[in-house]
Amino acid sequence: MSSPSTSAPGRGRPARLDRTRTVETALDLLDEHGLEALTMRRLADAVGARAGALYRHFATKDDLITEMAERMLAATTAETTPADDTWRTALAGRARALRAALLARRDGARVYAGTHPTGPNTLGFAESVVSVLIGAGFGEEDAARALLAVADFTLGHTLEEQAALTPDGPADPGRLREAATGEAYPHLVRALPVVTSADFTARFEFGLDLLITGLSARGPHTD
Repeated sequence: MSSPSTSAPGRGRPARLDRTRTVETALDLLDEHGLEALTMRRLADAVGARAGALYRHFATKDDLITEMAERMLAATTAETTPADDTWRTALAGRARALRAALLARRDGARVYAGTHPTGPNTLGFAESVVSVLIGAGFGEEDAARALLAVADFTLGHTLEEQAALTPDGPADPGRLREAATGEAYPHLVRALPVVTSADFTARFEFGLDLLITGLSARGPHTD
């Protein structure tokens, strides 16, 4: 008779939790139900464990959210820089990869906002941005501030983008068009087609271009 595996559950006891699988299950529940409905009890039910068992791996729900945020950035590590890329192209590519990673999950930007993961995905993303900028001739301080600017812009944009795409998102753009009629806002009226547009990619690219153009003006750096 073979001896029982140390990973097998005892008689009448739930299976031992796997941390990685638990985080993946939490992300699946996030996609299905949204952030508000993601509770430790619902997660425990999904992995076949008691709620108390989760707290041996995640001391608080915030700890779980931080692990989810770290896992979401796994896709950004695939972003590479071709040898003939300029620093502008490389930096833009990393910002786009971060946006895509956040958009890939329901409420992804809300999950990531306010967390401070220190795992290899998050640190790898930060390293890749800083290395591109230092390699282009930026000083360490400017490179660090540029990393924060890119991350903050991308996160903030994606928060607004995902909020607008939810059923309970901001009011219909028609309300803004109605409120801005008349003589009080003549310039805003002419800008309304863009202001009320749902083309979030165009908005993101415009803001990203402004950010990178501003960085380019600081110098010194190479192309």
